[in-house]
Amino acid sequence: MKAFTELYSALDQTTKTNEKVNVMVNYFNHINSKDAIWAIALLTGRRPKRPIKTTDMKAWATELAGIPYWLFEDSYDVVGDLAETISLLIPLSESNVEKSLSEVMEEIILIQSKTEEEKKQWLFSFWNSFSKDELFVFNKLITGSFRVGVSQQLIFKALSKTYSIDDKVIAHKLMGAWLPQTSELRELLSDESSSFDDSKPYPFYLAYQLDVPFTDIGSIVDWQIERKYDGIRGQIIVRNNSVHIWSRGEELMTDKFIEFMPLKNILPNGTVLDGEILPFKDKKIMSFNEMQKRIGRKNVSKKTLNDIPLCMMCYDLLEYNGKDIRQLALIARRKLLEELITETNNPLLKLSPLLDCNAWENLDTLRNESKLLGCEGLMLKQKDSIYETGRRRGKWWKWKVDPYTVDAVLIYAQSGHGRRANLYTDYTFAIWDNGELVPFTKAYSGLTDKELIEVDNWIKKNTIEKFGPVRSVKAELVFEIAFEGINASSRHKSGIALRFPRILRWRKDKKKEEINTKEDLLQLLNSVL
Repeated sequence: MKAFTELYSALDQTTKTNEKVNVMVNYFNHINSKDAIWAIALLTGRRPKRPIKTTDMKAWATELAGIPYWLFEDSYDVVGDLAETISLLIPLSESNVEKSLSEVMEEIILIQSKTEEEKKQWLFSFWNSFSKDELFVFNKLITGSFRVGVSQQLIFKALSKTYSIDDKVIAHKLMGAWLPQTSELRELLSDESSSFDDSKPYPFYLAYQLDVPFTDIGSIVDWQIERKYDGIRGQIIVRNNSVHIWSRGEELMTDKFIEFMPLKNILPNGTVLDGEILPFKDKKIMSFNEMQKRIGRKNVSKKTLNDIPLCMMCYDLLEYNGKDIRQLALIARRKLLEELITETNNPLLKLSPLLDCNAWENLDTLRNESKLLGCEGLMLKQKDSIYETGRRRGKWWKWKVDPYTVDAVLIYAQSGHGRRANLYTDYTFAIWDNGELVPFTKAYSGLTDKELIEVDNWIKKNTIEKFGPVRSVKAELVFEIAFEGINASSRHKSGIALRFPRILRWRKDKKKEEINTKEDLLQLLNSVL
């Protein structure tokens, strides 16, 4: 645990990618295999289920610290992070028990099934066993908030250096449903022929937002142009007469997307399709709001299947007749994909249409059609590109349409978390509705560090009331809010919900009387339906 804590601290204290890689390489070179596989799992987001409720942790930490509960809550409001608050308040023990990372994680899993009193005594014993830094990391692990500023690509690079395996191969080996408590590092990183999982997906190839002029990327004839669809990026895998569906976030979605199950009798074994899973009815793509209804249901009823049927808009073929074909040029993979979809001739699988455009200057017209078609923009893919791993620059670009925008006024603020714990950075905004300001969305990003400090100072000077960690403020600061989509919502007082809201800019040139109204947003909602 001490070594893992030192790894976490070292990664947290540097922003240099080479230093991060070297720190991880040094850790993996000196740690045992059990701790190594748990470290890999945690760094790549495979966290176990939270074993103890937040309310219990707060109460027990308050008891151990010997302070009133209100003081704990006030401290939590200031610090903004539960794990750090507990680490700062509870007394440190003079005894320091040596436990390995794997021992700690195995106990965290076992304690999940214990009684409340057993959990309390177990937690007290751990809180009395660690140094301050170890205590902080341990608290992060049991609160489910363990995150560290390192990308998966850097993790793969570090493991590649440590174990002398290509980083793209590492990325593929770490995909799928493996669990650190039941996997051996040697087997996980061994040749796939001896430990292959039929459900294992391939690492997704991700595009960068287009940020270079067209003159820098060559002739348009060398590029494949498609729509950028607004659904769930996924892979449909058919192997050994079974279907497996993975999302880009490495979530196994097979049980949620049950209409794809017949594909095991339609697609050849050894087929992996890459595409966008979309709600599709009456020859039209439905809104992402309908997609969310499918995702949020544990059990899919016949009515849901009828009301919100799905399809996959297929745009790549990664495995063909059991062979990994990612190293083939896109144009060759596309030809095989077209043949497969044509032969299959099933409404569950649709071929992503290619767009015809003879000049870069005409491309913006195609892009601007996207919102009317339920798309986010365009995808530009070089025809000779292989299927890479992760986010890469140069071969695949996404060119999204400009977001919707609305001017709104700040009415509530709350402290942020982590490095922003001492700043008011979480904002609630309002629009006009018949002369009344109505809250309609929240936003947490978009301002510079300098602007955040300026807004924080203003909030502290212009607070009207306090509601726990939330402050209501004078309705004076106007911001332009950008968002990707809009839907009707019975859960919001405004009756409207925005998709991916964020602050575009601070409108110091506008007064609250000039902001948008609910009627403006309702008109926008009607125009996109």
